[in-house]
Order: sequence, then C-alpha cells, then structure tokens
Amino acid sequence: MENQHVRDLYDRQIRREARPEGPGCRVERVGDVVRQTGPAHAWNGVLWSGLDASGADEAIAGQIAHYRAAGVSFEWKLYAHDTPADLGDRLLAAGFTAEDPETLMTAEAASLSLDVPLPEGVELRAVTDEAGVRQVVEVHERAFGTDSSHIGRQLLDHLAADPGTVTAVVALAAGEPVSAARLELCPGTDFAGLWGGGTVESWRGRGLYRALVAHRTRVAAERGHRYVQVDAADTSRPILQRLGFHTLSTTTPYTYTV
Repeated sequence: MENQHVRDLYDRQIRREARPEGPGCRVERVGDVVRQTGPAHAWNGVLWSGLDASGADEAIAGQIAHYRAAGVSFEWKLYAHDTPADLGDRLLAAGFTAEDPETLMTAEAASLSLDVPLPEGVELRAVTDEAGVRQVVEVHERAFGTDSSHIGRQLLDHLAADPGTVTAVVALAAGEPVSAARLELCPGTDFAGLWGGGTVESWRGRGLYRALVAHRTRVAAERGHRYVQVDAADTSRPILQRLGFHTLSTTTPYTYTV
C-alpha cells in the first residue's frame, strides 16, 4: 500500500502536474496527454497519458503531428501501469522504437544510510560553470560511449536560467574526472530525481556510484524533498535495492524520429 501511495503521488506531482524542465520548454495538457515541447537539445515527449482503447490511436497520431510540426524528435515515456494495457504495441505500430526498459525506484531520503565514503584520493566538486559541464560530458561519453553533448547544453541552460533546480557533481581523481551525476529538483513537490550517474570503466566497483547517490540524497533532503527517484538500469537496480530503494513500476522510452 505504501508503494501504491508513493506511485500515485509521483504520477500526480511529477507526471500529470509536470513543470517545464528548462528554458524554452513548455508543458501542455491536451486531452488525456501531458507533454513537454522545447528546443531540439531538450527532452521532448509525453510525460503522462490517461488513455483508453477507444481514444489511444487518435491521441498517438495527434502527438506525432504535434512534434512533426515542431520539427523535433520525441519520446513517449510509457510506464507499466499506464493504460490501455496494449499502449506499447500501439506505439510500435505507429512507428515508435522501444528502448531498453528501466525500473522506477524511490526511497524516502531520511531512511537511507548516507554515510558512504569516497574512495581514497577522490574528491567531489560541484558543477557551477562551463568547465565543470565539460567534465560531466566527458565522463558520460567515456562511461557510456555515446554523444552526450545534449546533456551539456541542458545543464548550461539550467545553470544560466535557474540553478536552484539542478545540482551536478563530478568526482575527480588526481584532477581527472572519473564519475559524474546530477540531481534535478522539482520545487513544490515531494520528489527529487537522481539522473545520469556514470563512472568511467577503470573506476567502477569502488563505490563511486553509491557515494554519488548518498551525496545527492543529502542535498535533496536539505532542499526539503521527501523522496528521491531513479529510473534505474539493470546494472544500477541491485545497488539501489541494497541502499533501500523500492520499485514502483517500470518505464520504457518509446522514441519517434521526425
């Protein structure tokens, strides 16, 4: 029952009542769909939908038309408890591509053990300027092997317009960035999101991921957020479970390229 309560709260505060994530972004509710539209480097997509079988295909077509008109590719962020039950199949039939599913996990910040030491010789540094953002991007590209320039642009947007809604941190070993992560704060809600935790291969298995989770959770609690939330990959889920996180649902990104 507690997990159901937290999931319902998350759906309401973070999905149905979502707020724009950055400069140039807007959140709209169109019928039974809540979506965000912004610049090409921002996150564009459907945050929530309350559809039934009779109206789902029309709603999907409407979102495709909207983002085509905006000229940006987008994501339909589908959760396992969303309706109708065959919404994923309907998205695939409409031309979407399903990415790897992730596990929606939350924990009450006050319940977590936050005494997680850093490996010897490693220091954490808050990201406050363009140089720090470049280090975050470098870590992500080395850790995941993908172009992460859009993350850098999003971070720069946040730091310039509303630095109080995002906290990024980079772990340095002898001055070299070896791990990085960010905390996205949602003012007026119970939740703060843990995003982008990545560690370069040579530093994995030394506790950096756990240390960055603990650091960001402390910040979230200090800012008045009761819960921290993660969309966890399979590699992260066991670590988070041991730290005290609970599973609320699964979420799968369905992407559409315009």
